[in-house]
Parts: sequence; structure tokens; C-alpha cells
Amino acid sequence: MIDAGLLDQVMDQVDAGGLELTGQGGFLPEMIKAVLERGLASELTGHLGYERGDPAGRGSGNSRNGTSGKTVASEVGDIDLAVPRDRAGSFEPRLVPKGTRRTGGLDEMIISLYAGGMTVRDIGHHLQRTLGTELSHDTISKITDSVLDEVKAWQARPLEELYPIIYLDALVVKVRDGHQVRNRAAHLAVGVDLDGVKHVLGIWVQASEGAKFWAGVCAELRNRGIRDVLIVCCDGLSGFPEAVEATWPATTVQTCTVHLIRAAMRFVSYADRRKVAAALRPIYTAPTVDVAESELLAFAESDLGRRYPAAVATWENAWERFIPFLAFPPELRRIIYTTNAIESLNFQLRKIIKNRGHFPNDDAAVKLLWLAIRDIEDKRARARAKEKGLPASQRKAPGRLVEGSTVHGWKAALGALALAYPDRLDPYLT
Repeated sequence: MIDAGLLDQVMDQVDAGGLELTGQGGFLPEMIKAVLERGLASELTGHLGYERGDPAGRGSGNSRNGTSGKTVASEVGDIDLAVPRDRAGSFEPRLVPKGTRRTGGLDEMIISLYAGGMTVRDIGHHLQRTLGTELSHDTISKITDSVLDEVKAWQARPLEELYPIIYLDALVVKVRDGHQVRNRAAHLAVGVDLDGVKHVLGIWVQASEGAKFWAGVCAELRNRGIRDVLIVCCDGLSGFPEAVEATWPATTVQTCTVHLIRAAMRFVSYADRRKVAAALRPIYTAPTVDVAESELLAFAESDLGRRYPAAVATWENAWERFIPFLAFPPELRRIIYTTNAIESLNFQLRKIIKNRGHFPNDDAAVKLLWLAIRDIEDKRARARAKEKGLPASQRKAPGRLVEGSTVHGWKAALGALALAYPDRLDPYLT
């Protein structure tokens, strides 16, 4: 078509408004119809063993028997096919199998739209408006549910024996509970392996509160193969430290310093936030625990500390879970200082779920979050592939968001971990 100039003629007709590309009667559906019908005719020829009109078919016991109509929904609109038949009824087409009402590309399109945050109803309206294809809400829901087995397999996949660092953070999702819609926390765990590569370990929607829930999460991770974790960095979740220590007794549970600062700032007026932030900095940059305690005491006795006693109390209440951070050198502090490794992912996920009213159940929330993570990483990978071969100065595609990305400065951090946990880390480094 390109060599003959036919494609240019088609595009000229499209530009002139005399030809539609998609939808009923559009060029693309008609072209796909011609290709599929020719392919189906070839399949039947192969099945029968002779060409149409070939005398060799006489007395063969089977022959062509006209066609039957069938409408197939596709990513370019509905396609009305004439599917050939044989008299014996033994022909089973593979190009468009019996019972198939959609092309594979349409299923992938629907799943991609769902991963982008569109609801089942929104997808139905979008397909009707852009392609002229009508699919019921139940059909679209079943298409998105087709990935549930894949989600469950991912959630149950085996994990490595040791993750030096695990980050845990949450985002709020709305889930229907009976006749009410409730806020629930969807927690994501990101583990850093011995090579400094990040992996999303799992997604859990918190249906119950406190230690019982976290005990189940830790038990699941252990059953999937994790025998030891050196440091777990979280935002002071209730019951989580106790659950971690019950599963991995030697693990250090570190409260995220950034979360701690934010929690203290809730009680500070906007006009004083910069001053308070500057006064808190000597605490979490202190070289030792003793110096940090002195700085906290100085802040508590200052004019700002007396004005905002709740901010002081926030640090005092979290002190035992904060001070492990101070025992490590700067190379490691930079990595466990914050859960930003997972917060950047949560920021992207919040943009996707903000347009949804609520999820019908916990599984639907996990399904969308998993699809969204996969979709984000796939889009970034495609953008990088387009720039392959270009000089580094001309590349603008973003790197991996979380899955498969590498922690910056990991070699120095791994050395610090090897000095801090020699007995537990050395067997895995040999």
C-alpha cells in the first residue's frame, strides 16, 4: 500500500472528510474485516484439504457450506464478519475462535484504560463514543477480572531469603463495606535486595487494625521465603514494630524521619513552620544519640518548643523508634532517612485512584493498584526504548519508578550494613 501510494490516497480522503478511519464503515474496520475473512477462508481450505472449485474435493465427504454472520468488537470498532462453514460442522477456526466476541487488542485496551484509573462505566462510555462499540458493564468487568489470577500469583510469588531494607508506606482507598463506603489503608512494601535493586513485594488492604493485621503480613512474607530483614523503614504504624520483631527478632524497625517531621508540623502554624523545621534539623542530623537528646531538650525549652508542646511530644513518643537511625553512618542514613523510595510510587497511584468514587471490595483495590504499577513501568520502558541509541544529553524519558530501579549510593550503604550486621550479612555476600 505504501509503495503504491494507496496509503496517501486513503489519508487524503480522511483529511477531506470523505472517509472515517474507525467506527461503523470506517477504513480500518473494513480492512481488518477483509484480512480476517481471507484468513478464515484459508483456514477452511487447510481444514478441507482442497481449494474452492478444485475437483479434488468431490467425494471427499466434506465441503464448504456458505457463511454465518458474526460481529466482533475490536479496538477500531465493531467488525461484521462472514465466517465460513463446512457441511460436517468440524471446522474450528483459530483466527477467530468460536464463541469469541472480541479481538485480543480490545481486551488489552480495556485493561490499560482501567489501569489508568477509568471506571467500568467510564470505559463503556469511552468505547461507545470513540469506537461505536457497545459492551455491557458486566463484560468489561469480566475482562478486567481476567488478571486476578495473575495478581494472586504475583502476590504469592517466592521471595529472596534476605532483604537488607524494606520500606512500608500506605495510601488511602475508599472501599464499600455493606451500605457504607469506608477509608482503608492500602499498604505497599518495597524491598531492596543485595544488589540494591528495589522490588514491590506485595499490596495489602488493611481490614483490621494494629498488630493482628501486621502479624499476618509478616507471616505471609516469611512463608514466601524471607528469612531475615536488617532494617524496616515505616511511618510509625500501630502494631507494626511488635509484629516485625515477633517474626524477625533481630530486625531494626526505623521510623521514617520525614514522616516524623510531618507529624510534628501538624501542630505548627504556617507562619512558624520554617523556624520549627530549622530547629528540628539538629536533632535528626546529630552524630550521636546523646547529642540528639540534648538538641531535643533544647528545642523543648525554646520559645518555639513551649509554644508547640504537641510537636515536642510527637518526637518524644517516637523517640525509641527514631534513634536506631542515629547509629548508622551518613551513607546508610541517606537511604533509611525517608520512605521516599515508595512515596514516589504512591504519589503516582494517588493520581490514578483520585477520580474513582470507591472500590466494591478489597480485591478490586489490589487489582487496580497492581495494574497501575505495571502500566506505569511499561509506559516508562516504552519511552526509554524510543530514545535508545540517542546521546545521554538528549534522553528525556524517565527511569524506572520503583520496580527494578537501583538505590543511589548502594555500594557505600552495603558496606555500612556489612559493618553493622556482619554475622547476618556475610553469609549472603560470599
